[in-house]
Amino acid sequence: MLFTSDRGIAPAEAARVAEAAGFDAFYVPEHTHIPVKRESPHPRTGDGTLPDDRYLRTLDPWVALATAAAVTGRIRLATAVALPVESDPITLAKTIASLDHLSGGRVTLGVGFGWNVDEMTDHGVPSGKRRTVLREYLEAMRALWTAEEASYAGEFVSFGPSWAWPKPAQARIPVIVGAGGTEKTFRWIARHADGWMSTPMIPDLETHIRRFQDIWREEGRLDVPRIVALGERPDPERLAHLESLGVTETIFGLPDRSAEEVEAWIGRLAGKLGLETTQGASRRPHPASMTPGVV
Repeated sequence: MLFTSDRGIAPAEAARVAEAAGFDAFYVPEHTHIPVKRESPHPRTGDGTLPDDRYLRTLDPWVALATAAAVTGRIRLATAVALPVESDPITLAKTIASLDHLSGGRVTLGVGFGWNVDEMTDHGVPSGKRRTVLREYLEAMRALWTAEEASYAGEFVSFGPSWAWPKPAQARIPVIVGAGGTEKTFRWIARHADGWMSTPMIPDLETHIRRFQDIWREEGRLDVPRIVALGERPDPERLAHLESLGVTETIFGLPDRSAEEVEAWIGRLAGKLGLETTQGASRRPHPASMTPGVV
């Protein structure tokens, strides 16, 4: 994952190097803006201060991933996390479908409810309705992605029968929700998404994974949920343990330094993980479904 900004390595270069090093996916975040006057505490600092000024400098995720798509051919193009409710759902559906179509079916949509209520408020999202708005956005976008004549009627999204192409290359774009591991969140995910992305340094991840899997089955899901661990150490034994519990992917963060420094950093990380550098990786197609791996 590269917390993209207007400095340091460009996302296209980071994705190209990560693909050649054997990694499976490339993630970027989203913040449209950060209101100067804020009441929302950051999940890590616990108050109005931010842990990193990149929050103020974040690149648009879909532009960033489009540049990465142009120089890669296998690595998945993902968000950790995007904030769909800060965009128009019809326009966003077109953007994501176009990226998936042009990349050969490589998009994974990681989404969040939005911890920064002040940011959401500027987009007209009621603070007590964030989950409802996100649900409607996802349902409306899926309608546009799958139906020949799509329509949707909700509290926050509504449009009549419409044509919208291109359709995504994938039969279903995976939706992973990045959020704290609460019972309410796990049930929301089981009803509306394809998997859960943990928050960094979540306590007792193993217990949360088992509870999520239990709720997944309680909600009648027969498929296997995608479980993405964020903030783990590059420890092969630890990663093997997580995989045995059902974790399908682990995300490691990249520094926003020069291209040379980040390329060296990726090489060292790949070495610790025992990944095999590939030649010509950008020429091989990637399977449409996400496979267990490291990011």
